[in-house]
Amino acid sequence: MNKELGKALEGHSIALLLSGGVDSAVVLHVLCSEGLKPDCFYIKIGPEEQEDWDCTSEEDLEMATALCHRYGCKLEIVDCHQEYWDKVTKYTMDKVKNGFTPNPDVMCNRLIKFGAFYEKRGHEYDYIATGHYAQTEIGEDGRKWLVTSPDPVKDQTDFLAQIYDWQLKKALFPIGHMHKEEVRRIAEENRLINAKRKDSQGICFLGKINYNDYLRRYLGEWEGDAIDIETGKLVGKHKGHWFCTIGQRKGLGFGGGPWFVIKKDIKKNIIYLSHGYDPDSAYSSEFYIHDLHLLTPDALMLETGEECQITFKIRHTADYAHATISSVGDGKYLVKSEKAIHGVAPGQFCVIYDEQHHRCYGSGEIVLI
Repeated sequence: MNKELGKALEGHSIALLLSGGVDSAVVLHVLCSEGLKPDCFYIKIGPEEQEDWDCTSEEDLEMATALCHRYGCKLEIVDCHQEYWDKVTKYTMDKVKNGFTPNPDVMCNRLIKFGAFYEKRGHEYDYIATGHYAQTEIGEDGRKWLVTSPDPVKDQTDFLAQIYDWQLKKALFPIGHMHKEEVRRIAEENRLINAKRKDSQGICFLGKINYNDYLRRYLGEWEGDAIDIETGKLVGKHKGHWFCTIGQRKGLGFGGGPWFVIKKDIKKNIIYLSHGYDPDSAYSSEFYIHDLHLLTPDALMLETGEECQITFKIRHTADYAHATISSVGDGKYLVKSEKAIHGVAPGQFCVIYDEQHHRCYGSGEIVLI
């Protein structure tokens, strides 16, 4: 965050979502260094079973508490456990059960960090600050845009591409212009308590629970056939299509591999595999999306049949693909990629950017190819 922005924020109230990790800790340092004193909030979430709840560990809260004490900011715990279970966890399990590939982190930003928290406390503040690697800018027309971080590896605009325009207006990303190495350096130079703490991995609501164990507990098992899509021969048996994702290669447990999961028959509980290390059948260059959600209203206006040049990604990666997008009617859009993309799966979010992958327009859910 530059000094000009610091001055612009003077007199405005800021709620900072403090997680216990190094990114939000540096946000606190940066804000306070500019003379701003945010009120800090620790969002409490976790799995359905309280005894398995590790995501909001005592260590996270201890670090958040120590940081707030050092900078003279107050810390409040906001319990969003039930909202997370009712919205994000249910969304994830319902999608998986129906054969889709969901992204709970995307929905957490929309429904919890800028949703449930906003309803409980965030609405009282002018801005909600987070440690996301993303930026915003105001266009010549006065509209606010979500734009990418200069750190392509850490850029998190894809995780923010489903938030609403009113949520974007309140969002503040004070370290979004930095690379991760700079954030670590600031933390170490200022001796922040969590300067060397590793980044969190995996899905937050699971804590220490294995993802497949969680699926088994929630959805059970349902034995089905695994079929070689080229030959039609039975490769083996699986324990439920929800344990496999399109494009998956590792952890399938079938002999004679390697095998890729190519598609699923949800009603018959059949998964179709392709043999080889990188089969052509694992790639797609065209696919449809629906429910296209735009972060900035009218960011992408397409008449039916009209094409627009874009870049996009379907997973958290530093790489962008060039493509065209066109409206085919009934709220559906066709994406034609210049290069074939590996592991395109229904339920994934296709995140849409401008040609320079600078502004993030929004995202839509991939439907059956």
